[in-house]
Amino acid sequence: SLPRGVFWTCTWRGSGNSRKCTVYIKNKSDGRILQRSKRGWMWNQFFLLEEYTGNDHQYVGKLHTNVDKGDGTVKYVLTGEGAGTLFLIDEKSGDIHATKRLDREEKAMYTLHAKVLNKNTNEELEPDTEFNIKIHDINDNAPKFAREIYFASVPEMSEVGTSVATVTATDADDQTYGNSAKLVYSILQGQPYFSVDSENGTIKTALPGMDREVKENYQVVIQAKDMAGQMGGLSGTTTVSITLSDVNDSPPRFANHSFRVTAVESTEIGGAIGRIKADDPDVGHNAEMEYSIVGGHDTFNIITDQITQEGIIIIKKTLDYESKRDYEFRVEVRNTYLDARFIHGVQFKDYATVKVTVEDVDEPPVFTRNPYIIEVHEDTAAGSFVGVVMARDPDADNKPVKYSIDRHTDLERLFNVDSVNGTITTLKALDREMSKWHNISVVATENSNPRQTTRVPVFIKVLDVNDNAPEFAMSYDTFVCENVKAGQLIQTISAVDTDEPLVGHKFVFSMSGGNPNFTIVDKEDNTANIVTRRGGFSRREMSVYFLPVVISDNDYPIQSSTSTLIVRVCACDSRGNMQSCNPEVLPFSDGLTTGALVAILLCVIILLMIVVLFAALRRQRKKEPLIISKEDVRDNVVSYNDEGGGEEDTQAFDIGTLRNPEVMDANKLRRDIIPEMLFPFRRTSPIKDNTDVRDFINGRLQENDSDPTAPPYDSLATYAYEGSGSLAESLSSLESAATEGDQEYDFLSNWGPQFKKLAEMYIGRSPDRET
Repeated sequence: SLPRGVFWTCTWRGSGNSRKCTVYIKNKSDGRILQRSKRGWMWNQFFLLEEYTGNDHQYVGKLHTNVDKGDGTVKYVLTGEGAGTLFLIDEKSGDIHATKRLDREEKAMYTLHAKVLNKNTNEELEPDTEFNIKIHDINDNAPKFAREIYFASVPEMSEVGTSVATVTATDADDQTYGNSAKLVYSILQGQPYFSVDSENGTIKTALPGMDREVKENYQVVIQAKDMAGQMGGLSGTTTVSITLSDVNDSPPRFANHSFRVTAVESTEIGGAIGRIKADDPDVGHNAEMEYSIVGGHDTFNIITDQITQEGIIIIKKTLDYESKRDYEFRVEVRNTYLDARFIHGVQFKDYATVKVTVEDVDEPPVFTRNPYIIEVHEDTAAGSFVGVVMARDPDADNKPVKYSIDRHTDLERLFNVDSVNGTITTLKALDREMSKWHNISVVATENSNPRQTTRVPVFIKVLDVNDNAPEFAMSYDTFVCENVKAGQLIQTISAVDTDEPLVGHKFVFSMSGGNPNFTIVDKEDNTANIVTRRGGFSRREMSVYFLPVVISDNDYPIQSSTSTLIVRVCACDSRGNMQSCNPEVLPFSDGLTTGALVAILLCVIILLMIVVLFAALRRQRKKEPLIISKEDVRDNVVSYNDEGGGEEDTQAFDIGTLRNPEVMDANKLRRDIIPEMLFPFRRTSPIKDNTDVRDFINGRLQENDSDPTAPPYDSLATYAYEGSGSLAESLSSLESAATEGDQEYDFLSNWGPQFKKLAEMYIGRSPDRET
């Protein structure tokens, strides 16, 4: 580093490895030279050719300083990137060599530092100097494309020079040095249809009028070559798959301009009877077509199937073989989407003639009306005429038809139909008040073909006839006060009638016979008032009055009925509010009132309950025990619902006894005798280890575990095992002597208190009793 106000300059002399630099230190103000220094090894960079293929180390350059007098006291030291590994320096001469082949594409330049040291003292003779080793590029990398195959498309019929796609290659060589990375593009395959720009790799069309319908796909091979395309340059290739996209340049055309379609006359409206198809070599929306009937048609129509691009002929009106059998019309087809570039001079539509032939089918009968609505009066007697239905065979031969009623629609069998002429009659009398409408179905069937049937609904309306008398509209609760005056209104009544006259109801109210107590006033609005004719009613004299009311209608024939109005006599206050309607209780001849009689009756009921309770308590007296005295040695049956506990066990059997018999609780006393000692006799097990019980349980456990039909849930497995052996041995008489007299039972006394009862039963018997 230099102090302020000075600068340095370098003057180079010589050439090659002997080139030297003279450094001048000058003053900035006047340019005066302050110091001069010569540094013979001041190179800023060395050049090394990449990918050197020699066997020895490649020479890079030489470092030398004026301090070196050649006496071997100077040592050159190299540090920095790759020093000691990639680059080696001769300590004596300062020659630098590369130890292996270097690739510029991996690293283009290395920065190193050189030092000059005293070989003996390692003292720096001069400060270290930085210099670069730059790798010179050679053409060792071929151009490469990013993909082996590219895909592109261009519209058909495109003009020459239309750009299709651009493919570029890359070269890893130095772009700034020579022509190693200068690429030139050319086309190897795909001519004369396409060309490529040699500089940027843009592919263009080279042939006019390329038709997709003739050829759709092209394979174009593009080459990129470095060294500006010169001989010896490296190259790379890629393939471009080019597809001609469709344009609407082809009109639709009918292959056959005449179509014949057959349709049965029973085809429903909207049903399809046939399809026609025009061809369009275009694809996608360019091939979408639209069909229409020229001038329209009243019987047929044609629609387009958007998936198959077919024309579907459908029925607009019912066909009739008997009236018309042949039809003919003209169909037009045209593209939906047109391209203005190709419509000039070309007609993008076509025409065809369609002939339709109607075929005859056996049709079911047809009714003259649908539905039928018939009216009939409710007083019509059974067998009366209701109406007529009529059907005919629409076929040309006009086959005869028979009629019937669907009984599912006439469950009560109220009607009948004549099978020949279709006349409907009643089977029963009709009642409008039960049902105002009857909906039945009449079926017409061809005699020669029973499968040909037609049904029609018949709505029968039952007209009203005045056959019901009017009656009270509701149930009335009528009362009259004892202190009522004459002319007092006590009730307003009205009536209802299930009939429906045309001009509305008009009821007339009257009273049958003369009544001195009440009268009726007809208000002529289908209501009437009940009015008293006198005052001073008494409950003791008459508590209830029955008032017959006659109600008549005004229809023809006049119907009337008599309804009874019940009028109770009640006690009322001064305002006429009812207080009580029960008659007063008169005293009996013996002076007992009703309250006294009720009290007597309650006393009788209480006495009866006491007697019944006492009888029930006597029935619940404790019954005497079966064995009154313990000295009673009568045979008694004791039931043990267990097989594993033995005679002494009258409680639930404990499975723990089998598992560990040594800890069996022997202190359990029998419940049917009184223990005679504090510590009863303990019975020892005849088999110490109880191996038979253990083997039995283990065998049964293994058998249940390996059973494939065992339930998957926890279940109870009962093992019926009584043990093997007993201190008392067998008590069975099967192995005893021939007679009971041969048996001696004195040994029972030695078995302990458990068998005391048994010993008393057998030892104490007398010969007479045994007999």
